[in-house]
Amino acid sequence: MSKRLRSPEVCADCSVQDPRWASINRGVLICDECCSVHRSLGRHISQVRHLKHTPWPTTLLQMVQTLYSNGANSIWEHSLLDPASILSGKRKANPQDKVHPNKAEFIRAKYQMLAFVHRLPCRDDDSVTAKDLSKQLHSSVRTGNLETCLRLLSLGAQANFFNPEKGSTPLHVAAKAGQILQAELLAVYGADPGTPDSAGKTPIDYARQGGHHELADRLVEIQHELTDRLAFYLCGRKPDHKNGQHFIIPQMADSSLDLSELAKAAKKKLQSLSNHLFEELAMDVYDEVDRRETDAVWLATQNHSTLVTETTVVPFLPVNPEYSSTRNQGRQKLARFNAHEFATLVIDILSDAKRRQQGNSVNVSKDNIELVLKSISNQHSSESQDNDQPDYDSVASDEETDQEPLPNKTSREKSLDADVADGAVTVQEFLNVKNALVASEAKIQQLMKVNNNLSDELRIMQKKLQTLQCENTNLRRQATSNLYQIPAGSEYTDLSNPSAIKKRPSARSSRPMSMYETGSVQKPYLPLGEVTYPEENINRLQPFPQHIGRSAFVTSSSSLPSFPSTLSWSRDESTRRGSKVEKQNSMPGSDYDNTVHESELDEIRYGCVKMKLSHIII
Repeated sequence: MSKRLRSPEVCADCSVQDPRWASINRGVLICDECCSVHRSLGRHISQVRHLKHTPWPTTLLQMVQTLYSNGANSIWEHSLLDPASILSGKRKANPQDKVHPNKAEFIRAKYQMLAFVHRLPCRDDDSVTAKDLSKQLHSSVRTGNLETCLRLLSLGAQANFFNPEKGSTPLHVAAKAGQILQAELLAVYGADPGTPDSAGKTPIDYARQGGHHELADRLVEIQHELTDRLAFYLCGRKPDHKNGQHFIIPQMADSSLDLSELAKAAKKKLQSLSNHLFEELAMDVYDEVDRRETDAVWLATQNHSTLVTETTVVPFLPVNPEYSSTRNQGRQKLARFNAHEFATLVIDILSDAKRRQQGNSVNVSKDNIELVLKSISNQHSSESQDNDQPDYDSVASDEETDQEPLPNKTSREKSLDADVADGAVTVQEFLNVKNALVASEAKIQQLMKVNNNLSDELRIMQKKLQTLQCENTNLRRQATSNLYQIPAGSEYTDLSNPSAIKKRPSARSSRPMSMYETGSVQKPYLPLGEVTYPEENINRLQPFPQHIGRSAFVTSSSSLPSFPSTLSWSRDESTRRGSKVEKQNSMPGSDYDNTVHESELDEIRYGCVKMKLSHIII
């Protein structure tokens, strides 16, 4: 491994000093926190490696460092360099921001959505634009300008583009020119070193013809990158390609599994796949190996008290929207394989890859193939139930489920426990399934009981809520009525004190009198601030009988009214009392009180006689 550049380095996403991880396909260095977000995006977005604890090919690390030092990060943050972006609210994450959601949202926008990449003018046909970009890439790889090629790849140029005019791919051009770093960049973006040109030669052939032996050896390693990575994962060794050794098939320490019927049936399924489906399965296993190795490095280099949390763990392969839903489900189920099961799958893939590479055929009878396919179809119903488990992310599209052949699905979901259905069902297996079913039913009953208890508690709480609402309403009414009570010490009588209320002789006496009823008089005028009650202080005057005319009144200098003589009063007194009683009896339930008390009549009689005598004396 070559040494890193000693120039000051900062994280490309948040500017933290001394980043320890690298994103290979983006050509940037990142810190631990940003690396956790990169890993959650998936290898199709960002391919991360630790700078110290991961084995690096020398030229690959040199390619990443060259891109970083030449400003590759400006490709992904092009629009953020414009001062107008500050006014629009766009800004780069800083070290003080939280990983979630600040840094995570910025990284997703930067690499997944390509929100800050320079956009070309829109055209009617996007394929023409991609073709033009690929032609520019075909011409640019002959130079050492890596950032120009990375910019073209970010805009949509194809690394495997075959130029019909030149009859070659960009990797052919880079191999002829001896541009090993350009070859590394093209290989990261999917260029195939084994693709022949119009003359039938591969980039490896042109590199050897040009005397670029280091480049030729590196292209051979790139060509066998998948099988080399799988073999290194199991045994820590890589094949010696210079001496013609291209495959290493590790052997399990416990080979008893290889002799079982389950292992034989699994190998038959794997061998029955087409080359295209086998390549997809091998790439999915390669991604799972990368995830497991990166997890091991991540856990070994992090501060467990701060960084290793649920948000930084990647429990399975993230969803790739370019893949079908069935393939994404199969990729995620690879995380359920334990170490022994996953090692067995890797060995089977290495063995079959070597067989397919050498062109050896499989000696499998037609009856065996039919038996394998029949067992696969029997497993389809049971395995489809496992796909409904909520252990995985939502996948890209459910419409593509039936577009992929069934053997590919079953081979990626192959597990030692799932292959039991290949043979006859034993009594012990039946009892195990029955016990599991009984346990599940008991669990369901328990959950239903808990649900009923919660429903009862909910009803009780609702009743309590209604009671409290009623009490609240009553308290509001009482509070409203208290607002109209007369405070103590005021000029009005306190109605809440029974002793303060003057009892009236009649039940009708508490009603107000009307000036339009017989027996009522006009209330006297009182100065401002003085309040009195007619029932207590004012002697009510009753109207005179009709036979007494206006001539009976004598005007005096006093402000009091004059009264008739004593003789006329005494003569009509009995008549007036009788008519008064008769009128009161003939008006039951009246809304106004017309009753005249006996004490009031005596006072009026006495006052009239006294004033009449004084008038006579005068």
